[in-house]
Amino acid sequence: MKIGILGSGLMGAKLGSIWASAGHDVCFSYARSASKLERLARDAGATSGSVAEAVKDADALLLAVHWSRVPDVLEQAGDLDGKVVLNCSLPLNASNSQLVVGTTSSGAEEIAKMRPKARWVSCFNTNPSESFYPVYARKGKSPAPQVMTYGDDKGAKKIAGDLIRDVGFEPLECGGMNNARFIEPFAMATVELAYVQPGGAALTYNFNKIRD
Repeated sequence: MKIGILGSGLMGAKLGSIWASAGHDVCFSYARSASKLERLARDAGATSGSVAEAVKDADALLLAVHWSRVPDVLEQAGDLDGKVVLNCSLPLNASNSQLVVGTTSSGAEEIAKMRPKARWVSCFNTNPSESFYPVYARKGKSPAPQVMTYGDDKGAKKIAGDLIRDVGFEPLECGGMNNARFIEPFAMATVELAYVQPGGAALTYNFNKIRD
C-alpha cells in the first residue's frame, strides 16, 4: 500500500517507519527541514517529498501535525477528493495542555469540514507514540493492545484497521465521527497516565466486556 505521511514529528515518523518496515511504500512529508525528511526516509527505507507528492497516488494518508499546522498542511494537500485519511491530530493549544474544541464539536469534525470530500477516520490519537515500537516488537502476541477508531466511512475504517494491525494493535470500534467529542477528551486522560503517573510513557490499554 502507498502511504503518505503528512507530518514528520513523533507520531508521523514512528508510524511511517513501522509501516515501511511492514512492507508498505511510505512517503514522508511536511517537516521543518528537507534534511530531516531525507534522513527520516533513509533510515526507514522510505521516500520523502512535498505534501503534494505524498498525497499523489497514495492509497492512504496519515495526518499527524499539531492543530496549529492543520490549515497549512491541508492547503498544500489540496481537496483530498476520495482519499482515505487517518487523522491522529488533536485540537490542542500551543502548550499541548488543553483542548481548544470540545463537546459541542470536535477536532475531527472540524477537520472533516475543511476537506469534506476526503474519507476521514480518526485513530492513534489516544495512544502515546512511545508505545508504538514496543507494540510492534511484540506484534502477534495476544491480547493485542487497542486503538480507538472512529469515523463515518466503513471502507476507510477497514483500511485503517489493517494498518493498525500492521503496527501490532487491534482497532477498537468507537462509532461515528461525532463520538470524537468524547474520545478526544479521553486522550487527555492518557496524557496523565503516560506522562505524569510513574511507570513510563509506553502506555497501552484494552477494554473488555465481561460475559456471564
